[in-house]
Amino acid sequence: MMRNKVQLITYADRITGQGISALSNLLDGPLKGVFGGVHLLPFYNPIDGSDAGFDPIDHSAVDERIGTWQDIHGLGESYDLMADLIVNHVSAQSFQFKDVLQQGEESAYWDLFLTKEDVFPNGMSDVEQAAIYRPRPGSCFTPITCGNGKTYEFWTTFTDNQIDINVKSATGIEYLDNVLAKFSENNVNIIRLDAAGYAIKEAGTNCFMLDQTFDYLDKLSAQANQLGMETIAEIHSHYQTQVEVAKRVNMVYDFALPPLILHSLFTNNADALVQWLTISPRNCLTVLDTHDGIGIIDAGPMADKAGLLNAAQIDNLVETIHANSNNQSRQATGAAASNVDLYQVNCTYYNALGANDFDYLVARAIQFFAPGVPQVYYGGLFACENDMELLAKSNVGRDINRPYLDADIIAQSLTKSVVQGLLKLIAMRNTHSAFNGEFSVTGSENCCSLKWQQAKQGIELKVNFARREALIIEHNDNEQILTSISDLLN
Repeated sequence: MMRNKVQLITYADRITGQGISALSNLLDGPLKGVFGGVHLLPFYNPIDGSDAGFDPIDHSAVDERIGTWQDIHGLGESYDLMADLIVNHVSAQSFQFKDVLQQGEESAYWDLFLTKEDVFPNGMSDVEQAAIYRPRPGSCFTPITCGNGKTYEFWTTFTDNQIDINVKSATGIEYLDNVLAKFSENNVNIIRLDAAGYAIKEAGTNCFMLDQTFDYLDKLSAQANQLGMETIAEIHSHYQTQVEVAKRVNMVYDFALPPLILHSLFTNNADALVQWLTISPRNCLTVLDTHDGIGIIDAGPMADKAGLLNAAQIDNLVETIHANSNNQSRQATGAAASNVDLYQVNCTYYNALGANDFDYLVARAIQFFAPGVPQVYYGGLFACENDMELLAKSNVGRDINRPYLDADIIAQSLTKSVVQGLLKLIAMRNTHSAFNGEFSVTGSENCCSLKWQQAKQGIELKVNFARREALIIEHNDNEQILTSISDLLN
């Protein structure tokens, strides 16, 4: 079982400027005792592909520039270790797809990849194509001519460098089985099912989160469990979908939480936040920021389904982020900067809040008190601001929140009062026994209270958004300890 302690989300190279061994030294040195686990973002060959490792050429190989499987094994001896099983696609630069390019249907790897004809053997109508859900505009098929002179329309949900896997084929099953086995052998005990919602495609559907997808997640989760690993489903969708997915896997991400916290701080109204925390899955990971953008779709309406926030509130949320970041986020979001995901705002969470230290710690406190195991992204840990230089260099929207750090930057960041305050909050979340007990939430309009209780041990977060007051109250037997969030900045 995953430890109920705060986890770090990070790339090995971008946080240290080096590799996995340097990350281990950081966790055992300046960050000793801070984290119970690590989500190690793609360390596969190559780490610097077009999607920062989420387009693996070889999913079963560690990029030798940052380490080896032995380094992974060692990291997993001391920490819960999460790795990404990239369920939906493989790089077009992989040796398997290169073989397909040469030999076409004669390739031994032909069945690894999904074509339009696999799903629509009798052809596809314009209506059927329009119904397919995808996170970017345009067609989800890329016509590619192989060595046999024939042109095939390969399914490319995200980019034309990410060729979708046929997860129903024997070759596709074997491919993912081999990666799972490699993880299990090297102390990876948590699997993040990346883009799993797109894995199953069926004619006449929107090809996203189908009933068959739920069945597939059931089987994949059971398979990982048999190998001693837990599974986390990574799905951006309507909040009711998250509730359903949570029943099928060990844990699910609470992606509705980040926009709802921003909404509460922007409008001084906690109603939507309280509504969600009343019904949200308890078997979840909580985040504010990740290697992707700040998800918006998770709190909003979808088709004929009402959201936790309505369309006008979503628009206000997005525009306030842009204003708070001095329009830096606008340069990295939507159709700008080669974006793949149009349902996310690319911005550091710190800049989304206008680099306001108090608001940032309130947001983190709410995250830590919400049900689930908290994860903190490395950029958020050090309250990093938007990396406009990297964005200009790469023209990749998400790079605004994927900075390259080193030991000197980390040492300087650790002196910032907001970072010191965050470390105090993490220590409190990791050590107070009440977080292993029962959760309750109350509140309306500009106030909310998040409380945990285990036997005589209790801890409560009370926030008045209008007055910008936040107080943590610890109940230990007959003793009461009060901690103001503003005092954590002193």
